[in-house]
Amino acid sequence: MPDGKSGYVKKPESPARNHAEAVTGWTNRLRETEAERVEIFTSNEEFNGWLNRSNADLDMLVSDTIYGRYPYAGVPWFATPFGRDGIITALETLWVRPKLARGVLSFLAATQAAEVDPSIESEPGKIVHEMRDGEMAALGEVPFKRYYGTVDATPLFVILAGHYYRRTGDREFIDFIWNNIRRAVNWIDEYGDVDGDGFVEYQSHNERGLTHQCWKDSNDSIFHSDGGDAKGAIAVSEVQGYVYEAKLLAADLADIIGDPDWANELREQADRLKQDFNARFWVPSIGTFAIALDGDKQPCKVRNSNAGHLLYSGIVDPSHAASVAATLTDERAFSGWGIRTISDGEVRYNPMSYHNGSIWPHDTAMCAAGLARYGFRNECARVIAGLFDASLVNDLHRLPELFCGFDRLPGHAPTLYPVACSPQAWATGAVFLLLQSILGLTFSPTRPQVRFENPRLPDFLNWVRIQNLRVGDGVIDLAFHRHPRDVGMNVERKEGDVQIVVIG
Repeated sequence: MPDGKSGYVKKPESPARNHAEAVTGWTNRLRETEAERVEIFTSNEEFNGWLNRSNADLDMLVSDTIYGRYPYAGVPWFATPFGRDGIITALETLWVRPKLARGVLSFLAATQAAEVDPSIESEPGKIVHEMRDGEMAALGEVPFKRYYGTVDATPLFVILAGHYYRRTGDREFIDFIWNNIRRAVNWIDEYGDVDGDGFVEYQSHNERGLTHQCWKDSNDSIFHSDGGDAKGAIAVSEVQGYVYEAKLLAADLADIIGDPDWANELREQADRLKQDFNARFWVPSIGTFAIALDGDKQPCKVRNSNAGHLLYSGIVDPSHAASVAATLTDERAFSGWGIRTISDGEVRYNPMSYHNGSIWPHDTAMCAAGLARYGFRNECARVIAGLFDASLVNDLHRLPELFCGFDRLPGHAPTLYPVACSPQAWATGAVFLLLQSILGLTFSPTRPQVRFENPRLPDFLNWVRIQNLRVGDGVIDLAFHRHPRDVGMNVERKEGDVQIVVIG
């Protein structure tokens, strides 16, 4: 039945089941997941262990909802739906688990905000940040029963929809959520740009909610080089990248839907945003982009990992790319295990801080994907090797939500962050994004086609086999072998009309 706000049709509530029925249902779901899953095997048994653990943890974190399957954020603190976390997990795993992305999109479309309500920070078209069913949320003591205090989930929703279509060609589903996509883009333009300067900002409307509404949402995470807090309507850098990519992907979908005028308008907006962003956020003195502009439009000149998200989105002008890559992989940023959220030497740097010097696997993986997108494959491989080594010294090959950013020392493991979630969804998804990035794996938006651009393998992998990769109505098995100067690919099985393209 319609929910009365979005027009989205809910699935009927599942009837109560006894223990035997629940076990049978869970077993059947696992069998279905296994049959659909892309299988990955490599020459390195330790890397295989990381892949296997990640698959098992994803199975554990994914829950069936009335709208479809959704990855809960993490155990024990965040065993509940989070918009940003679910989207990024779905993006990381899209090439191996496209049905999970569909579930995430369905859930978030169904819970998209329909009205202005400052008490929960909702505005029409905005994507939910967090949902809680506990006693305090039910009684209104905290605003998290359905809380919309995030600036990035809405453009990320559009990005996931665009990439989902490229991965699957599922036009029927895009038609089904098209109004939700349009409402999300409208939120970006009507509510996201608080002061009308062309950038998307956040400013808390609820004293019980979050001060900072980006992925680095600690109270001390956005600051100036002298240590002063950023105040006012804050435009964080990575969100501008997300908006840029969201508008380009929405334009592609508009062409498919049959709205070329809106598609052209979106592309013009994206081009203008890219130009303005590179002019306003670039800080020559630190060789990278400011982490944010504060409410007075002053740049926060702090070296930060969010610059890797900018590479990931494609908003970085090529003239700045080499400098950004260097600041992400120098000894101040790269610890040997991963990329620090804030580089060593910045005034608030603290390797034990939640967002000001720690290492988050999903963040490092997005940086690696950005490095690969701009052609920095050696740097990407180095980052992958660091996270792989971190997985070796963590229990069960499981990367936690985050760990401390101390320098890597011989004979020592990364210092654990004592209250990190483990497992945590987007940390679990990191390995799949890393492998996709180093192989240069993308999908065509116009026909069943899989592309590999300048594929390479890190030194610890001699070969990789990918089996049961379904593209359109076809399925392929591929094998990659590392040679001294390049990577060779063999097609071991090809069924159906699937085109395989290798570039470079």
